[in-house]
Amino acid sequence: MALPVIVSGSRKKRDQILAIDLGSRTTKGIHLQRRGDSFVLSRYALLDAPIFDKVMSPEMLTEHLRAIGQALEAKTRQVSLTTNVNDALVRHVELPRMPLDDMRLILKHNSRNYLQQDLTNYVFDCHLLPSGATDASKAGNAVPKQKVLVAGGKQQMIDDYVAGAKNAGLFADCIVPGLIGPVNAFEMAMPEAFSNEVIALVDIGFKSSSICILQQGELILSRVVNIGGDRLTAAVSESMNISYAEAEGIKVGMAGEVQAALESVIAPLGRELRASIDFYEHQQDRPVAIAYLTGGSTRSDFIVQGLQQELMIEARTWNPTAFLKLELSPQQAGELEQIAPQLAVAVGAGIAAL
Repeated sequence: MALPVIVSGSRKKRDQILAIDLGSRTTKGIHLQRRGDSFVLSRYALLDAPIFDKVMSPEMLTEHLRAIGQALEAKTRQVSLTTNVNDALVRHVELPRMPLDDMRLILKHNSRNYLQQDLTNYVFDCHLLPSGATDASKAGNAVPKQKVLVAGGKQQMIDDYVAGAKNAGLFADCIVPGLIGPVNAFEMAMPEAFSNEVIALVDIGFKSSSICILQQGELILSRVVNIGGDRLTAAVSESMNISYAEAEGIKVGMAGEVQAALESVIAPLGRELRASIDFYEHQQDRPVAIAYLTGGSTRSDFIVQGLQQELMIEARTWNPTAFLKLELSPQQAGELEQIAPQLAVAVGAGIAAL
């Protein structure tokens, strides 16, 4: 789909990449290779983030990236990194028809005109939408317009990512908004649903959850809700007076025993997600058929069922690694089914680079 990356060290496609999803609680890394029309997953790693209540310093980021590279037994220096869903904007904009490089430049210098925000010291990228040409005469404009999906992030964050990767012995080939990682992965894993249906992609992260509504392969609406797996685990911990680590295991493995505590968080999360679906359906006059869920919390059937009840449409999990050929160790191959829901953002970031 070639959705926008905030910055790419090279516009040339690679034959292999390390893709690292820098999560607030857990960092997910994979080693992907392209072989002809196929993609190969040769290793993955999940590491605890060194800090989750504030932004990592460049020095801390360097050490963390070095540790991930070692865990992935990196055979390439090229890396695709993701931003937190709250650290990058993804927005639809109408711009004058011009080359992509000029679009990036006009956004950099005129962000208030096009994005209604003064985003100084931001870096932007653009993706032309397939149905995005605007008839200038009908619109009454002298200049033809183009509908564009824009991604942007703070220059300082980009500089920190690039420096952190370099100091860890890596090269930041792409920096991808975490919000669109699941979209790229879904296109590859479930191409029929991607191309033909109106669906909601929901990714439950640690601090926040995201929803992207796709209409026949086009990203129409996206939103971040500041409720995530952390709130679910904390509710279990408080209700049972147990440690956070113990609550994490119970949340996934024995959710029925803490039904009331989980429902107290599932309900507001579901209502916020449903509000986004309602907004889309009102604007487009088309129903959303199904919600596809990813994230570590979706390993709990109880949580999935609770969200389905709130969303009032079918909700199901999906496997973002389903389309990949596997060349994993026996141990990793055996654990992949359990880990896969957490890899959607990393897989999508890898696809953006390959």
